[in-house]
Amino acid sequence: MKLGYTILYVADVASSLSFFERAFGLKQRFLHESGTYGELETGETTLSFAAHELGDVNFSGGHVRADESSLPLGMEIGFVTRDVSTAHAHALREGAIELSSPTKKPWGQIVSYLRAPDGCLIELCSPVGE
Repeated sequence: MKLGYTILYVADVASSLSFFERAFGLKQRFLHESGTYGELETGETTLSFAAHELGDVNFSGGHVRADESSLPLGMEIGFVTRDVSTAHAHALREGAIELSSPTKKPWGQIVSYLRAPDGCLIELCSPVGE
């Protein structure tokens, strides 16, 4: 078993893809012609986005929309970078919302938290042990 992909349900797939391209330098791999599903190039595991309408079809009881929650959801996506401060500042300029500025953790890792315009929780962190 291996992790194949993560799907974030969002209001506007194309806008989310664009934000992650601008803010983090990720490249779009795929956007379905319907605009309801897209993927970014992120290495072996794919970061994907699907429209809330697909979530409504997949989950008959509904789902929690990150963009409608005043609090961040209890899950995050994490990006590892050697320069958390620069990446954090760049993401803010591209429309991210700061939840926690870059902070050195007791184990030495630098970590910050942001919210994407679509509500998704993002951790930026330095590699562990560096």
